[in-house]
Amino acid sequence: MQSFHPAFSQYDWQEISARIEAATPMAVQQALSKRKKSLDDFLVLLAPAAQAFLEPMAQLAQQLTQKRFGKTIQMYAPMYLSNECQNICTYCGFSLDNKIKRKTLNSVEIMQEAMALKSMGIDHILLVSGEANKTVGVDYFLKAIRLLRPHFAHISIEVQPLATEEYIQLQQVGVHSILVYQETYHREVYRQYHPKGKKSNFDFRLETPDRIGAAGLHKIGMGVLLGLEDWRVDSFFNALHIDYLQRTYWQTKYSVSFPRLRPAEGIIAPNFIMEDRDLLQLICAYRIWNEDLELSISTRESEQFRNHIIPIGVTSMSAASKTNPGGYTVDPASLEQFETSDERSMETIKAIIRKAGYDPVMKDWDTIF
Repeated sequence: MQSFHPAFSQYDWQEISARIEAATPMAVQQALSKRKKSLDDFLVLLAPAAQAFLEPMAQLAQQLTQKRFGKTIQMYAPMYLSNECQNICTYCGFSLDNKIKRKTLNSVEIMQEAMALKSMGIDHILLVSGEANKTVGVDYFLKAIRLLRPHFAHISIEVQPLATEEYIQLQQVGVHSILVYQETYHREVYRQYHPKGKKSNFDFRLETPDRIGAAGLHKIGMGVLLGLEDWRVDSFFNALHIDYLQRTYWQTKYSVSFPRLRPAEGIIAPNFIMEDRDLLQLICAYRIWNEDLELSISTRESEQFRNHIIPIGVTSMSAASKTNPGGYTVDPASLEQFETSDERSMETIKAIIRKAGYDPVMKDWDTIF
């Protein structure tokens, strides 16, 4: 199987950090003027020097997004299946060392949650769970997806890293895309945040997108947890990873999400603070570098930020999200993985998108086509 590891090992974290800090306004202007952008251009667009160019970057990002995706925003909602987890992750409310009530949805509860989402008009769901192979392993996921597939056109999942053969099984029962975040590409810092559990294996997680690509999934979702390390350097390595994947598994589509560290039970404070202005710069940099990427914003972000980002570069948004298993109907008071910021209803978000001149799309893909 192909592996990202050789490409990853050619780059040094401190060297990339120094190159980003050293980028000049002239380098930013040159990057923006190029017709085809390289990874080196992406690095420059992440730099502090690029902050003075946010307005032209936002205008260009808007133009490129409309050219490739039109004036549409794909809507989705997460369904949390379980908060069981065998990892200790110092930023997550589901961490093994948190003394919380654990919950895994059974078949009846899964369908109750599904019907609540269908009543909102949702046709794209993201299934999420903690990482506990014995409780919520591939057999559990296969059963859940078979239950849900007749009711939703588009099913994505965000669960523990699996083997290639298991990803093939998920694809065969109707999974459209897999989301997997490296969290941070800084090996030593990663170890500090993941002291126990299978997730502490940095290399196994790093090679997960290769296993997904080898299984032939339609789309792979990538990202880092913004706040664990320097967002500029981490985002460069995430782009390096995507660049490798697009060349290696060229038939697969790719998306990027931008989760900023949010309050949760028992977690430590963010190591790095990312301001709204920084996140805007990052979204614009991704769009200008790679026109084909789908860019997604979740309800972690504030109402104001989500309102303003609609016409700039994102292509998908969640709404009315619950980050606890059974949060829509079964057990609304159970512990969330993290606090959401934008708690407005699906209909409210759709109305805001339309007011911005965009079309909220509830279903844009189906296996029938």
